[in-house]
Amino acid sequence: MSEDRRLAVLRAIVEDYVETSEPVGSRALLDRHQLGVSAATIRNDMAALEEEGLIAAPHTSAGRVPTDAGYRLFVDKLAAIKPMTGAERRAISQFLDGAVDLDDVVDRTVRLLSTLTRQVAVVQYPSLTRSQVRHVELVPLAADRLLVVLITTTGRVEQRIIVTTTDVLTPTGESLLARVRSEVGSVSAGKSLAEAARALAALPERLDVDAAELGRSVAAALGDALVEEREERVVIAGTSHLARHGAEFTTTLGPVLEALEEHVVLLKLLGTASQQGSLAVHIGHENPYAGLHSTSMVATGYGSGRELVAGLGVVGPTRMDYPSTMAAVRAVATYVSTILDR
Repeated sequence: MSEDRRLAVLRAIVEDYVETSEPVGSRALLDRHQLGVSAATIRNDMAALEEEGLIAAPHTSAGRVPTDAGYRLFVDKLAAIKPMTGAERRAISQFLDGAVDLDDVVDRTVRLLSTLTRQVAVVQYPSLTRSQVRHVELVPLAADRLLVVLITTTGRVEQRIIVTTTDVLTPTGESLLARVRSEVGSVSAGKSLAEAARALAALPERLDVDAAELGRSVAAALGDALVEEREERVVIAGTSHLARHGAEFTTTLGPVLEALEEHVVLLKLLGTASQQGSLAVHIGHENPYAGLHSTSMVATGYGSGRELVAGLGVVGPTRMDYPSTMAAVRAVATYVSTILDR
């Protein structure tokens, strides 16, 4: 059996099985695909593919279905990821462009990804450890109240209200506040959160005596925001889609749902994808967690500029439309990265 024909037969079996969810026989392959060979040749090719562990018979019938190894070879040999239509790209752009803040971006992204793929969508919030300080603003609220606003390159916004001994509404207070604001921006902008925290700790030493006390209060508030430990988060949408594929899982849906509830598991899988910087496809037993052995995960990283800050992807049965799913995941990640980079 030639290598090219073997791949053509495997590709046809995968495409038919994904479309129909029925085991594929040699007659169906001849009817639906222009393979240019006889039925006997197709049967021989299928026998060879089965011997190699790329297809299998789910029960005693003439039909065959792809194995995890068969899906893996199919994905690895994809000449190109199926492109999205112009209408689909415009719809993604318009939907995500309407987001008003980071929470809205993440919420829209996970819902959009689930709708596009009809799978379970998973989106990781940008990691603070990979964020940088974009801007710090100091806003007077009252004579002795100041709102300190920290904005990161990943869209995170942290706010702290501090009590000052300086009347920031007087001309003298406004002048002191302007000096502190300038110094804070000078030492923190463009730095990682850890670097900014260290620089701000020395801020009072950079200020004159009159501004030092105000600077100390601001630095303390920002220091708390910068070094405060937060649990990394993921957001999930579309678990109801699993019900459509319930019969395709090797066991009940219980283990899959339990794995999806373990955010640590999902964070590790998305973290691997975001560090690699390329589209990752984990099929069946390639997933390191037993609860996901009957699923496939397509994931990639997204970020601001060239820095990947988190991951997003979808989880579904191994009988997945891989070309379309991979295209959707990649396109959505690209648009989210563009939004964060503004």
